[in-house]
Amino acid sequence: MSILPRLVAIVGPTASGKSSLAFRLARLLQGEILSADSMQVYRRMDIGTAKPSPAERKDVPHHLIDIMEPDQNYSAALFREQANPIIIRLHQSGTPIFVAGGTGLYLKALTRGLFRGPGADPELRESLKERAARDGIPSLHRELTGLDPTAASRIHPGDLFRIVRALEVYTQTRRPISDFQLAHGFQDSPYEALKIGLSWEREDLYRRIEKRVDQMIEAGWIEEVRALLDSGYSRNLKSMKSLGYRHLASHLYGERGLAETIEAIKRDTRRFAKRQLTWFRADEEVRWFGPDPENDLRIEGFVKEFIDSGASRP
Repeated sequence: MSILPRLVAIVGPTASGKSSLAFRLARLLQGEILSADSMQVYRRMDIGTAKPSPAERKDVPHHLIDIMEPDQNYSAALFREQANPIIIRLHQSGTPIFVAGGTGLYLKALTRGLFRGPGADPELRESLKERAARDGIPSLHRELTGLDPTAASRIHPGDLFRIVRALEVYTQTRRPISDFQLAHGFQDSPYEALKIGLSWEREDLYRRIEKRVDQMIEAGWIEEVRALLDSGYSRNLKSMKSLGYRHLASHLYGERGLAETIEAIKRDTRRFAKRQLTWFRADEEVRWFGPDPENDLRIEGFVKEFIDSGASRP
């Protein structure tokens, strides 16, 4: 058996088909799925997070779904801490391990580790995001270029999450985030990972996003958000400020009409998908595949070869 556990990571933007591919491969190869999604950890938040159905979770075991209440905070560090023993157990039993989810930082934390920098500053982050909304994300990137040109050269001018984090680290420590990253090296690789990326033409992906938002609304997403608010969960919680949930909360508070709300969700989901692609495209280890039946067979072959060459069933 391989010394290091092997992971098959399915990555890509929202609505690209990550979960369905991971499910198909895991069922085919008798594997289990580790969710790398920062929202699927929350109970009572099912429709808007596109959780796998109860039938799918019964058919193929899924991990790190429904483990937190909406008013609890979750992080990449906690994800890594909880994922490690699951991976070790599955590796020791010879069970193929599939990681699926669109939270790129979680996958990076799992496969490369996290440097020991300052913790999050919610007020500072919110202030930076407000500035980005007012002045544009590139304005923050220009500021970062003046403070930490090394980090700025590695971060796409539209990658709001990474720009905000870099500015947050500098503001708190007066040290560039690139210094922390250089010291860490991101060489903490306790696993061998095969990374499969799903890529769509932009207009096709946008149509998939819009269709999925409509399906979520039809499935009862508004009622899901109403139930959360009625249960006493504040709209100001981190979980409730996530994509779609904050929009629907605003609608339920009478601040915007339904048609306008749905269009805003679609627009912001498209923007989110662009940011996800920027993140994953920066990872040179990802092998990208488009939506083609022949590619489905190629992916299956790559995955089988990767798993079979690393371990044998007990």
